Amino acid sequence: MEKYDVAIIGSGPGGYVCAIRCAQLGMKTALIEKYDSLGGTCLNVGCIPSKALLDSSEHYHQAKHQFPEHGINLKDLKVDFKQMVARKRSVVEQTVGGIDFLMKKNKIDVLHGTGSLESNTVINIEGKDIKKIEAKKIVIATGSKPGSLPFIELDKERVITSTEALELKEIPKKMIVIGGGVIGLELGSVYARLGTEVSVIEYMDGIIPTMDKTMGKELQKSMKKIGVEFYLSHKVKSVKNEGKSVTVKADNKKGEEVTLDADYCLVSVGRIPYTKGLGLEKAGVKLDDRGRVEVDGHLKTNVDNIYAIGDVVKGAMLAHKAEEEGMFVAEHMNGEHPHIDYNLIPGVVYTWPEVASVGQTEEQLKEKKVDYKVGSFPFKASGRARASMDIDGLVKVLADKTTDEILGVHMIGPRAADMIAEAVVAMEYRATAEDISRMSHAHPTFTEALKEAALAATDNRAIHI
Repeated sequence: MEKYDVAIIGSGPGGYVCAIRCAQLGMKTALIEKYDSLGGTCLNVGCIPSKALLDSSEHYHQAKHQFPEHGINLKDLKVDFKQMVARKRSVVEQTVGGIDFLMKKNKIDVLHGTGSLESNTVINIEGKDIKKIEAKKIVIATGSKPGSLPFIELDKERVITSTEALELKEIPKKMIVIGGGVIGLELGSVYARLGTEVSVIEYMDGIIPTMDKTMGKELQKSMKKIGVEFYLSHKVKSVKNEGKSVTVKADNKKGEEVTLDADYCLVSVGRIPYTKGLGLEKAGVKLDDRGRVEVDGHLKTNVDNIYAIGDVVKGAMLAHKAEEEGMFVAEHMNGEHPHIDYNLIPGVVYTWPEVASVGQTEEQLKEKKVDYKVGSFPFKASGRARASMDIDGLVKVLADKTTDEILGVHMIGPRAADMIAEAVVAMEYRATAEDISRMSHAHPTFTEALKEAALAATDNRAIHI
């Protein structure tokens, strides 16, 4: 039986990053993956392919609706959906190929098959590679899978998850999205831009309900412009595949029944941790009441040599959160003292405009009775945004009323996913709103909006509004 210093089950962003860092630190490392390709949900059927389709669909939408204003006239503009999906697959293949290269470069043994624990040190692998290995340390990085509602049958033909939504053979005439969270809105916006009539049904009274409420309101306004309809405060009670269509019934907040018909129904009500078949009980590893692996502050389970990271443990289900945890665990196992501040892990919605957030929301600060101040700046007042015709959205800075320390930054607008990094850096070093307001920002840039919002939070000193 081959022996390793560490074996990692799952090759998603958490698992493969953990493997690389372990190898860098001199550990003999094995990475176990049940599928043929590495990268987990994120690279294969999540983050990367969805962003490829988001970019393609946004290019088409701009060509159709904005190019004439720019003085660019096209004849016979149309979507080659087959090519769009093929390009998406190519992006995935290139990205996955990059992970294969990194495994070889770092001399990590990749074992393909389903890994299950036979004890706290022995892993049985069944699949392409059939063998048993022994490891001093084990990391569970198996991620999550799409969730559903008890009464919904995911037939993956008409009633689909995000995985099937990335591989449709046609552009639907109509699509119903159950769930107004990140995944549903991103994929809903892809098809809305391509001409699909998209209806979003959300149980809560606003979309992206875990983010600052201002962001949800602004995003809803923007998505309505591309034709998306919203049914908020609606409780879905039945979803039925009718053969060539699907029917969804829901009750609104008055208890009245609403019936919607479409070609497809995308069920996007969250994800659930993947722990089935891992043999955790054989090693004595405990799960919490939501089926997640229980871990302590060092991401260690109740079994001393077994750790768990990413979607399979508590916290936001984000690829970059899993990556940070993968690095953290590798360094902790090596006797180092790494650090993660979960408050400073940003969240992003890759619609257009994009939404990005870090730190506390205004609702959270109110609930905690924190004395705070707000500064905001709309992109319609930004010269750079006007030049690119991206005037929807705003930047919102929340700061402590007494100390001026930044407590949260929330933005919806062009390239917000990239812009949020400046706020993360500032908050990591406990910067004040005035600190950002005194930093020189290149002109004209989208990031000037953050400076202006910081100025607005600093004694209402914004210059351009």
